[in-house]
Amino acid sequence: MMQEQWSAVDEYVAGLLAPHDAALEAALSASEAAGLPAIQVSPPQGKLIYLLAKSIGARAILEFGTLGAYSTIWLGRALPEGGRLLTLEADPDYAEVARENIGRAGLDEVVDLRVGPALDVLPDLHAEGAGPFDFAFIDADKENSPAYFAWALEHSRPGSLIVADNVVRGGTLADSESDDPKVQAQRHLHEMVAAEDRVSATTIQTVGSKGHDGFTVALVKQ
Repeated sequence: MMQEQWSAVDEYVAGLLAPHDAALEAALSASEAAGLPAIQVSPPQGKLIYLLAKSIGARAILEFGTLGAYSTIWLGRALPEGGRLLTLEADPDYAEVARENIGRAGLDEVVDLRVGPALDVLPDLHAEGAGPFDFAFIDADKENSPAYFAWALEHSRPGSLIVADNVVRGGTLADSESDDPKVQAQRHLHEMVAAEDRVSATTIQTVGSKGHDGFTVALVKQ
C-alpha cells in the first residue's frame, strides 16, 4: 500500500509540476521498446535536477550514466545558449537508443555522448582538458560512485554542484554489516564526502515511484 501511495503522489506532482512533452514521452517509450531497464529518474526527480542545474546557471554539465537519455534531456534543457552537456554511457546498445532520443529532443548539438566504461573514458577526457563542470550528475554503476565523485570534484569549480542518485538503497545505507557492494560503495561515498573539506553536502531520502532511495548533493565551496 505504501508504494502505491508513493507512486500516486509522484503521478499527481508530475502531472502538475513536471508534465511530459512529446520528446520526454518518446524517450521513455523508445527505451521501453528497446528493452532498457526502467531505472531512469522519475519525472519529479528529472525536474529537480533540471532546477538545480538551472538555479546555478550551469553552462557545462557532466552526466555519468545516460541510459536512454531521459535525465539527459532534462539536464540539456537547463543549459543556457552555448552550454554543453557531456554524458557517459557504458553500454553501446543503450547509447544507440539515447542518441535517437537526444536527437528527437533537438539536443544533438548540445549533448556530447561518449560510449564506454566511464573509468576508461575519463582519462581521455582529462587529456582533452574537459571541464571545469558546473554541475555533475552521478547515476551510473553504483559500485564506482566514489570514483566518479572524486573525478567530478577534481574537474569542478567553486560553486559547482555534484549530485549522486540512488545513494540510500532502500534504507540499507545505514547498515554497516551489509555485504552488498552497491551499499558499501554508497557508504564509502558518504565517508569521502564527510572528510572532504572542499565540499559542503547533505543526503536527502526520497520516496516515490522509484521506491525508497535518495540523493547526495554536494556544493563545491567558494
